[in-house]
Amino acid sequence: MSADDFNIGLLGRGTVGSAFSELLAERGEQVRRLTGRRPRLSGVLTREQGRFEDVLENAELVIELMGGIDPAREHVLSAMRAGRHVVTANKQLLSQHGEELFATAHEHGVQLRFEAAVAGVVPVVRVLEESLAGAHIERIHGIVNGTTNFILTEMTGGSSYPQALAEAQRRGFAEADPSDDVSGRDAAAKMAILARLAFGAPVRLEDVRYEGIEGLQGDDLQYAHELGLELKLIGTAERRDGGLSVRVHPAFLYAGHPLASVGGPFNAVTVESEAITEITMSGPGAGGRQTASAVLGDLISVMLGATVARPPVSPLALVEDVESAFYLHMEVADRSGVLATVTQALGEQGVSIKSVLQRGMGENARLVMVTHLVLESSLNAAIERAGQFDFVRSAPRTIRVIEEEFT
Repeated sequence: MSADDFNIGLLGRGTVGSAFSELLAERGEQVRRLTGRRPRLSGVLTREQGRFEDVLENAELVIELMGGIDPAREHVLSAMRAGRHVVTANKQLLSQHGEELFATAHEHGVQLRFEAAVAGVVPVVRVLEESLAGAHIERIHGIVNGTTNFILTEMTGGSSYPQALAEAQRRGFAEADPSDDVSGRDAAAKMAILARLAFGAPVRLEDVRYEGIEGLQGDDLQYAHELGLELKLIGTAERRDGGLSVRVHPAFLYAGHPLASVGGPFNAVTVESEAITEITMSGPGAGGRQTASAVLGDLISVMLGATVARPPVSPLALVEDVESAFYLHMEVADRSGVLATVTQALGEQGVSIKSVLQRGMGENARLVMVTHLVLESSLNAAIERAGQFDFVRSAPRTIRVIEEEFT
C-alpha cells in the first residue's frame, strides 16, 4: 500500500463482483497512468467475509454489487453519509429508493454513479447526464434487457419459449430464476431510472406499467414476419399530453426502426429530441464482464474528479392511456362474413385496420391484423366487443406495434 493507491471497498463478490476484481487487476496500471493513482481493493464484504464497518473505514470509494434492497440500501446510505463516493449496479435499489439516494449524495457532497445499472456497457447514463444535459428530450426507448432479447432472437429463429430460455441459461445470459427478466420487471426498473434522468421526474418502479414475454406464442412471430415485423421487449419513457408515460411491453418494429436489427444479448437505447433528432447507442447488455466494465468506467470518472449536476425533480403527471398501433390475433370459425363483422365492431370503437392476414381453414382459421394508431382504452373496448361473438374461439391476443422508421 502506498500514498498513490486509491482504496476501494467492494460489497459483493458474485458474478459481477468477481469479474470486476479480475478487471481491476488487469487494468490497474492503465488506470494509474490515466488518473495518477492506482485503484486497489482495500476490503471486500460478502456473506462469509468481512465486516461493513472495516470495509468502509479503509475505503475512499465503495462499490456496491450485492444486489437487492437490504442490506444494500443501508450500506450505500452509510457510505455516502461517511463521505465516501459510491458506484453501484443495483437497478432495483435505484428504481425504488433513488430519490433518497440522490438526496443523500447531494447533502454529503459525494458522487453516486450507476452506469452499470442500465443497459450493460451502453453509456446511456453518462450521455443523458453529460452530453445531452441541455437537451429537451422527448422520448427515450430501447431494449434494456439482454436476456429477453436473446430469448426473442432465438424464438424468431424457430425455437420455442422453453427452448430459448434453456439456451439463455446454458450460455449464462439468464439466471436460474429468470422471473425478473422475462416478466419485464428488470426492464421496468431500468426505465424508471432513465425516466428520472431524462425528464427530471421522480419515477419509481411501481409507477411503470410492464408486461413480459412469457405469454408470447410462436405463431405470432411467424405471422409478424409475414407482415415485415420484428419482436422486441421495449421500454419507453416519453412526454405525452403534458405528462409522462413510462412502460415496458413486447412490441413489433418495422425493419427501418434502429432497434429492429438488435439481436442476441445486446441492448440498445434510442434518445429523441428536437435538438438532436435521434441517436441510438448499442452494445452487450448481459454478462458479468460487460457489467464490470461499466463499473470500472464509473470508478475512473470519480477518480478523475468528474462530477454530474443532477437537477431537482419536478413531478409530471403519469399518463397511462396512450396511442399505439397494435397487432391483433383472433382464432375464429371459418364462415362467411366473419371479417366484415369483426372490422365493423372494431370500427365502432374508432379502430381502423392497416393490414390483414387470413390463415387456416375450419378449426384452424385465424385473423391477423395490424391497426392504425388508437388509444389503448379504445382497442380494449373493441376487443371486449369482438370477443363476445360466437365465432371467436379464444380470447384475442394483442401486441403493440411501433410504427416509426428512420432512414
